Amino acid sequence: QVHMVESGGGVVPPGDSLRLSCAPSERDFSSYNMGWFRQAPGKEREFVGAINWSGRSTYYADSVKGRFSISRDNAKNTVYLQMNNLQPEDTAVYSCAADREHYGANLSSRIRSYAYWGQGTQVTVSS
Repeated sequence: QVHMVESGGGVVPPGDSLRLSCAPSERDFSSYNMGWFRQAPGKEREFVGAINWSGRSTYYADSVKGRFSISRDNAKNTVYLQMNNLQPEDTAVYSCAADREHYGANLSSRIRSYAYWGQGTQVTVSS
């Protein structure tokens, strides 16, 4: 079954940056909107941001706006999450997911809008 594969997590001090990558295990997902989510210990999964299939439109949660940015390289079938000025509250498992539909008209923050998920990569922000 198709799933996403995330990479790039790690342990960093507050104020540092990381770039996460997300690529599908198979198939071309260049026609799908993509989302990033995170789940901290003991908390529910929450929306981080999303990018439309062309890469021209993005949408972010208020908690990361101005610090995180999402981009994609459709030629490489890869989506990126650039995280700057990381803080301890950003510590979580970060997962990416693909929208349920081709060429989705709207970017969604709802978990149910996404069908193909990855296992996630751990990001820990600690001094």
